[in-house]
Amino acid sequence: MNDKKIIINVGRQLGSGGRTIATRLAETFGCKLYDKELLNLAAKESGFSEKFFEQNDEQKGFLKSLFHLHAPHVGDNNFYNSRFSQESLFQFQSDAIRKAAKEGSCVFVGRCADYILRDFPNVINIFITASLEERSKMVAERNNCTIEEAKKMIQNVENSRASYYSYYTGKKWGQAASYDLCISTTPLGLDGTERLIESFIRERIKGF
Repeated sequence: MNDKKIIINVGRQLGSGGRTIATRLAETFGCKLYDKELLNLAAKESGFSEKFFEQNDEQKGFLKSLFHLHAPHVGDNNFYNSRFSQESLFQFQSDAIRKAAKEGSCVFVGRCADYILRDFPNVINIFITASLEERSKMVAERNNCTIEEAKKMIQNVENSRASYYSYYTGKKWGQAASYDLCISTTPLGLDGTERLIESFIRERIKGF
């Protein structure tokens, strides 16, 4: 592997295998993988508890549940208005993403990283999907629930992700125009899809 940095941003539908593929891409290209790890980084940047970021993770409406967390300083209106807004938490997470991207090659899973890092060089933005049938089976197996329950879970999670992405980027989540490559894991499976994406990345950024 050479010294050139590469940033791979992976958007994904629930149950599509996007997280698994992101993990494999990180291994293939010698990148650090950032998914839930970003919440810890953002917490360190802000000084707030990581659970604040877990509540806000890829969804709007975080502050509705804020007062149930019994957080220190929440009763301070000035503090609440000036720093403890949803936009502030997004900004802390954005700063953590930029900081990680400056330090070396990374694979980011979701969290608007494609938009946050839009001005960085050697960035590849990918969106991974799959048929609803396959995604429902995957989610049902993972959560030990029925197919119908899995479909409802998919709808709820993806509505939140789409709303979050649209709110902070002004773009439509999952729309082809927002990414360099949109691909379904249904025709080729996870292995075949990962190989195709790897080939695309090497062709897109010479030297990897």
